[in-house]
Amino acid sequence: MKLYNSETRTVEEFIPRDKNNVTMYTCGPTVYHYAHIGNLRSYIFEDVLQRALDFLGYKVNRAMNITDVGHLSSDGDTGEDKMLKGAAREHKTVLEIAEFYTKAFKDDFAKLNLKWPEIVVPASSCIDTYIDMIQTLIDKGYAYISGNNVYFDTSKLDKYYRLTNQESRDLMVGVRDSVEEDSSKRNKNDFVLWFTKSKFQNQELKWESPWGLGYPGWHIECSGISCSRLGEYLDIHCGGVDNKFPHHTNEIAQTEGYVGHKWCRYWFHVEHLLVATGKMSKSSGEFLTVSKLEEKGYSPMHYKMFCLQSHYRRQLVFTYEGLDSAKSALNKVYAKINALKADNSPIDQECFDQLVEKFKNSLSNDLNTSLAITCVFDVLKANTNDNTKLKLLSEFDKVLGLGLTQTKIEEEVIDAELEGYILEMIEKRRLAKLEKNYALADEIRNTLLKKNIELIDTKEGTKYKIK
Repeated sequence: MKLYNSETRTVEEFIPRDKNNVTMYTCGPTVYHYAHIGNLRSYIFEDVLQRALDFLGYKVNRAMNITDVGHLSSDGDTGEDKMLKGAAREHKTVLEIAEFYTKAFKDDFAKLNLKWPEIVVPASSCIDTYIDMIQTLIDKGYAYISGNNVYFDTSKLDKYYRLTNQESRDLMVGVRDSVEEDSSKRNKNDFVLWFTKSKFQNQELKWESPWGLGYPGWHIECSGISCSRLGEYLDIHCGGVDNKFPHHTNEIAQTEGYVGHKWCRYWFHVEHLLVATGKMSKSSGEFLTVSKLEEKGYSPMHYKMFCLQSHYRRQLVFTYEGLDSAKSALNKVYAKINALKADNSPIDQECFDQLVEKFKNSLSNDLNTSLAITCVFDVLKANTNDNTKLKLLSEFDKVLGLGLTQTKIEEEVIDAELEGYILEMIEKRRLAKLEKNYALADEIRNTLLKKNIELIDTKEGTKYKIK
């Protein structure tokens, strides 16, 4: 297995400490709202990574946090508490909000056929762990108390910025809107480990600590959960690319200060899902969920296919045209698989081994899911019996999780007469546009749309699709 390591910025051979116990940590959701499809793109690829490692002979033990306290809206330890914001929005308690959106998140996992991690831990359940870790950091000189809060001292580290390769001046207060001045900090990039003086008078979740009544900072939660559940050596840490700084940078700082050695070997980051206005985010108030896509006639598997056709390290622009293309492609795959007939034919072992090897190579090549999807089409085109094809598809779906052999769908059949009519209308529309008779061209398009036939103009000419 070769993976891109965000820390070294190179594709490396994956060498875990123990192939039979690969430790993998996933940054989980802050459960103050529904997960949008941009969030879920990261979880789709993290799921495929775990499945791929299992398929290639590794044994993965994966942990994920559920953030239900301590995540502020600014990466400068300021702004609103996201959980409090969600509770105020819906006139509920923080715990009620956390319970509701944790269930919604788990429902999205089920819809997308993602494996729920072996270890899932609410952040609020590990307060003693954070307190012990913070006290150790104070004792070692990595943390200090100021303004009644506990801060991590980033000046104690020579390579604080190694994950992002940024310079200190690039992160100066005032250069980035997301960083605000905190007069209690010794250094501008120090971060809070424990809050005891919250600016929110109605903060719901607080605990007693050696430093006073308060609650943990966001970053310490992942470090505490990872170390307590997976040990002080971690093989892979996953998350969206927006978590690199400051969250993952701060995780490295505090965890290595705590354990006294290099903590995580490989960093796996999934790029942004973009829309026309930029990165999809909840703060804008405009975001798409799996449920909203379902309301528009798309299944969660259509969105999953849309994601898997692109590489996890490439930014992906969401459009309904792209989703329509993924939907059409996957539905055709389902229909072709439905037409396969299981019988008593022996497995064509030579063909089976060749295609499995090709599939493994695509996974081993920095999780190239686009090539893995191509392997599915290779199976359908292969000159072998249906039993062999069905076995191959079942094996591949252990990684892809697209329900390849379980989903029933009828292939759309276009007879010669209908196709002739469509092509005739396309030609009439082309001539109308040449004559600048755009009203007629639009009328032809609308006539076909009423028959559930969509025209798509491309550089190669006009194509059509049955909706």
